[in-house]
Amino acid sequence: MPSLILEPLNTQHFIMDRDDRKRNKNIRLSLEDTQQWSQSLERLLESKYGLATFRNFLKSEYSDENIEFWLTCEDYKKIRSSFRMSSRAKKIYEQFIKAESPKEINIDYHTREQIKRNVKTPTVHCFDDAQKIVYGLMERDSYPRFLRSDVYRTLLENLAADATKG
Repeated sequence: MPSLILEPLNTQHFIMDRDDRKRNKNIRLSLEDTQQWSQSLERLLESKYGLATFRNFLKSEYSDENIEFWLTCEDYKKIRSSFRMSSRAKKIYEQFIKAESPKEINIDYHTREQIKRNVKTPTVHCFDDAQKIVYGLMERDSYPRFLRSDVYRTLLENLAADATKG
């Protein structure tokens, strides 16, 4: 199957942020891989380029707090030092959970209060409930919008055209 080598793309919609470009100098992206993103949000997030494209789509809509929170939680779960976990849990709370925080996520009062208590003696699971809520919101709202977006449709069209040129 033909694939397209993507270096930092010229099209504004597809530009990856600087960190993504550093990690992914040359990404081989096939039409088949890109089509698989539409199978599930999980499949999209498993793809480095799918994740980068989805993040940029959300940033363009000023609604990237959910994916940023979800990714931050994934990184948080890898922390093994209790001191680092405590410090990071407080930062996550201040950035995403606390009412009126800079990237406040949309969670219910009960979950917010539970996390407020959990952060006092944090564990690897203290954000799990909020992370599940946020994943559900993305799955039901942002992800379907992404699949209908010009960003995704144009990428598929470009890859399909490239594949037929062979």
